[in-house]
Amino acid sequence: MGTDPRLLREQCERTLQRTDLPALGTKIEGKVRDNYVAGDCRTIIVTDRVSCFDRVVGALPFKGQVLNQVAAFWFEKTAAIAENHLVAVPDPNVSVVRECRPLPIEFVVRGYLTGSTSTSIWTAYAKGERTYCGHRLPEGLRRHERLPHPLLTPTTKAEHGAHDELTSRAEILARGVVPEALYDECERLAMTLFAEGSRHAEQRGLILVDTKYELAQDAQGRLVVIDEIHTPDSSRYWYRDAYLRAMSEGRDPEALDKEFVRRWLGERGYKGEGPIPEIPVDVRCEAARRYIEAYEQITGRDFEPDTEDPLPRIRRHLGLE
Repeated sequence: MGTDPRLLREQCERTLQRTDLPALGTKIEGKVRDNYVAGDCRTIIVTDRVSCFDRVVGALPFKGQVLNQVAAFWFEKTAAIAENHLVAVPDPNVSVVRECRPLPIEFVVRGYLTGSTSTSIWTAYAKGERTYCGHRLPEGLRRHERLPHPLLTPTTKAEHGAHDELTSRAEILARGVVPEALYDECERLAMTLFAEGSRHAEQRGLILVDTKYELAQDAQGRLVVIDEIHTPDSSRYWYRDAYLRAMSEGRDPEALDKEFVRRWLGERGYKGEGPIPEIPVDVRCEAARRYIEAYEQITGRDFEPDTEDPLPRIRRHLGLE
C-alpha cells in the first residue's frame, strides 16, 4: 500500500502538465482535463494539474492517473444507477468517452456543514446566513457537523479561468436554464448517486462529505454522467473514525482530497486572487500521497503507478506514433 516517497519526489520532475495532440480532434482545455473532440468521440486526458479556488495552482505527481482510474472505478460501480459516457481507458491518464451535450449546471451535493472557500456552506453559515442555495438551515449547527439531510446546491458553470457561482433551483427555473422536469430528474439522479457513494464510502471506513456531478444529455435526450464521479477532486472524503475523534476534540477532520493544498494556500493568504504561491516539493508529495491513499481506500486496490514519461506513453497507447 502507498507509494515510495522517493518515487514521488522523482515523479515531480515528470508531471503531465499540458498536452498538444491535434490528431485527436479539437482541443478544449479545462482546469485539469485536456479534451479532444472528433465527431461523437471525446478523448479526455487527465493531467496532473491541481486547481484550487478555480485556479490552476501547480501539478502533483500521479494525480492524473489517480483521478482517471477512480472515475473509471465509479463509472463501472454506478452503471446500474445512471448511464455514463465512458467507453474505454486506453492509458492510465486517458479516457475515451461518448460525446454528449453538457447541462450548464454543476450539481453539488453536500452532506456536512464544512468548507473553507468563500462560497462554502460553512463560510455562509459562519457569517450568519441561514438560507443557502434556496435551502433553509437550522440554528445551532457546528462546523463539520452532518446536515439534517443532504442538500443539492447547484452552481453555474464558469468559463475557463472564471469562478463558478452559487445558485438555486428557483433561480435556475426563473432564468429558464433548464426545464423544471429536467432539473428535478437531475436532482433525483444526483441524490441517488450520492446515497450510493455514501454507502460504499462507509463500507470502506470513509465519509463522502460532499461532491459534484456533471450531467449531460445524449443524442436520445437521456441523462448521462460525464467528466468524473466521486474522485478526490470532485469530492471531499474523511476517515469516519478520525472524523469522530476530531469532532470530539474540536479539530478539523483530515481530508483525503485537495483540501490539503487549498488550506496550505489559504494559510499563505491566497484565496484565488493575486500571485499564486509556489508549492514546495514536500507539499506536492504529501498531497500526492493523499490522492494515492484516497484511491486505495476508495477502491480497495493497490495503486500501481506508471512512471514512464507520460506524453510518449499516451501517444503510443492512442496509436499516434
